[in-house]
Amino acid sequence: MEITSTLFAAKAIYIGLIFAITLGVAAYSTYGERIVAAWMQDRVGPDRAGPFGIFQPLADAVKMFMKEDFIPANSSKWLFIAWPCLSMLTALLTSAVVPFGDKLDLGGGIEMDLQGIDVNIGILWVFGIVSLGVYGILVGGWASNNKYSLLGAIRAASQNISYELAMGLSIIAILMMTGSLSTKVIVETQQNGAGFLSWNIWSQPIGFVIFIVCAFAECNRTPFDLPECETELIGGYHTEYSSMKLGFYLFSEYINMFVSGAVMATLYFGGYDYPFNEVVEAQFGQNIAALVGVGALMGKALFFVFVFMWVRWTLPRFRYDQLMNLGWTGLIPISMFNVVWTGLSILIPTTFNLPAWASIVVSWSGIGVLLIGLIIYHGATSKKKTVALAH
Repeated sequence: MEITSTLFAAKAIYIGLIFAITLGVAAYSTYGERIVAAWMQDRVGPDRAGPFGIFQPLADAVKMFMKEDFIPANSSKWLFIAWPCLSMLTALLTSAVVPFGDKLDLGGGIEMDLQGIDVNIGILWVFGIVSLGVYGILVGGWASNNKYSLLGAIRAASQNISYELAMGLSIIAILMMTGSLSTKVIVETQQNGAGFLSWNIWSQPIGFVIFIVCAFAECNRTPFDLPECETELIGGYHTEYSSMKLGFYLFSEYINMFVSGAVMATLYFGGYDYPFNEVVEAQFGQNIAALVGVGALMGKALFFVFVFMWVRWTLPRFRYDQLMNLGWTGLIPISMFNVVWTGLSILIPTTFNLPAWASIVVSWSGIGVLLIGLIIYHGATSKKKTVALAH
C-alpha cells in the first residue's frame, strides 16, 4: 500500500511538472519567435520588458488578462466560451503519452517511468487527441456567427482532415518496423546499442519529411496558416475572440508546436536516447542518466520549435488550392509509396540474410526511386498541359 501511494504521489508531481514545463516552454516560445524573427530580419527584437526582453511573455499574459472579455451579441454564448478551453485542453493532453525520460529510482525498489501514461496504443492516443483539437477551432469559429470566422474554421477542418491521412500513413511505416503502438517501445527499439545510427530517421527519411510537413499543417503554421490568413479572413477562426479566450487559441498553437517536436523526436530521433548513455549511467547512476535523457529530448523538441519559426520567416503562404493539392495528390501517394518501400526494406534483408545496415541502404534507395518517379510524372503532366495549350 505504501509503495502504491508513494508511486502515485511521485507520478502526480511528475504530471504537474510536465504540464508546467509545457506551459512555460509555450510561453517563452512566443518570446523565441520574436527573437528569431528579429534575428532573421536584422532587427533588435523585444528589449523593453526586462533585460533582453525576457519578461515579454509575462507582459503579454497581463495584457491578455486585462483586455475586455467581449462576447458578440449573436454568438452561441456557451460554445463561444467553451471551445477555446477545449483547444487548450487537447494541446496539453497530447503530451501525456510522450516518454520524456527513462526510469527514475525512487528508492526502496520503487521505479517510475518518466511518462504520464504508458499505454500500448500511445500513437493512437496522440492521433485521437489531435483529431479532437480541430473541433475546438471548428465549433469556435462557427459559434462566433461571423463569416470570416466560419471560413477560417472550415479551412482548418479541411486542412487537418487532409493532412492527417498522410501523417497516419507515415506512422504505419514506423509501426511496421517496431511492431508496437507504444511510444515507450518505439524509443526502446531505437536503443539497440548502435547509438544514434539506430534512430528511425536513418531508416525512415521519407516518412520523416512527410511527418514534419503534416505537422506544419496540423499546427496551422506558415506556409499552411490559411485558417488564420489575415489578408483574406482578418484573423480567421478567432476573429471575434478577445482577452484570454484569444490567448488560449494562440497559446495552444505554441503548445502543439512543442508537443509535435517531442513526438517527432520520439518517433524518429531516439526520444530521450543520446550518445554514450550507458557510460553516463555507469559513471553517475540511473537517475542522472535519466535526467540527462530528459534534457536530450527537450533539446530535440526545442530544435523543432526553432525549425517551425525558421520556416515561418522564410517561406510565403500557400494558396488554398496549392495546400489541398499537396495533401491529396502529393503527400498521400508518397506516403503509400513509403509504406510499400518500408515493407521491401524489411523483407529483402530478411529473405537474403543480409546485415542490418542493408535495410537502411534499401530505405535510402527509395528516395532515388521516388525522385525518378516524380520527374517522370512531372514530365508527363507538363507534356499534357503543352498539348492542351497548343489545341
